[in-house]
Amino acid sequence: MTDQLTRLFRLAVVLVVTVLAALVGWVLFFSVPTDLADLFGVLLVVGTVVVALRVGGRLAASAFPSYDVAEVAVEGPISRDGGSGPIPGRGSGTPADDIVEQIDAAADDENAEALLIKLNTPGGEVLSSDDIRRAAAEFDGPTVAYATDVCASGGYWIASGCDELWTHDASIVGSIGVIGSSVNASELADKVGISYERFAAGKYKDAGNVLKEPSEDERAYLQGLIDDYYEDFVERVAEGRDMDPETIRDTEARVYLGDEAHELGLVDSLGTRDDVEDRLAELLDRDEVSVQEFTPQVGLAERLRGGAEGVAYAFGAGIASSLDVDDGFSFRF
Repeated sequence: MTDQLTRLFRLAVVLVVTVLAALVGWVLFFSVPTDLADLFGVLLVVGTVVVALRVGGRLAASAFPSYDVAEVAVEGPISRDGGSGPIPGRGSGTPADDIVEQIDAAADDENAEALLIKLNTPGGEVLSSDDIRRAAAEFDGPTVAYATDVCASGGYWIASGCDELWTHDASIVGSIGVIGSSVNASELADKVGISYERFAAGKYKDAGNVLKEPSEDERAYLQGLIDDYYEDFVERVAEGRDMDPETIRDTEARVYLGDEAHELGLVDSLGTRDDVEDRLAELLDRDEVSVQEFTPQVGLAERLRGGAEGVAYAFGAGIASSLDVDDGFSFRF
């Protein structure tokens, strides 16, 4: 069905529903009553027509949808619950499970022939990022990732599950690396008279505990975990981006502006949002596409909180993924 024919059908549905509602409203609120209803009849009829327009519009959109591309946004730090994590001021993002749910909804929607993943994220938790990547990779149709401000770490991981990655020439891209960190408060504890007593089963159970100085053996153990995470990250990105793993290692977890990332092969194309939609139209073999944003239901309070924290966390090229381990040590993608 052509776009013009779809619009005609939708308009017909809206007009039919509106006319029927106007007739019913006139009979119920104006024509039959002869006293108080006469005073408010016209207003009630008008109100009925307004409601009918909305209902008719929704029915028409449902019966004759005009979109063929589903858009799902990944914005802010990626975590299971969408929280800002342990560092104040980092802002909050959409819960990863909600993002996966919207991608799955797009996959089940027969009208959504292509998927557009909008990325503005410094990264996030390992498994949460991978869940989103897997959902995008399993979409049956063209998938294009489009980075606006930041596509780093876990965000780049997600993009590697899409067919193509587009960015602005000034977007921040990359940060393909892993970092482990822990606050070492052992000297401070000694000064204030706090002692650490170990009650643990297993040699490395308390490796990285903030109240004790790690031994060389524990340092080697934790570094080994970081190395394993890094190799897994490199291999997955190399596979998804069809790149040589050594080329990815050569980036040494740097971030790049979009134009340089494009020269290095980390990005497929540079362009604006309009360019991305033109590319989607090309992939779907049509003149133009219509994009429908798939979003989870979010309450007003959550929207306000997310907006305020997002301002405080405007620049996120630092890698934000964390997989917390007991005793304070964390790994970040």
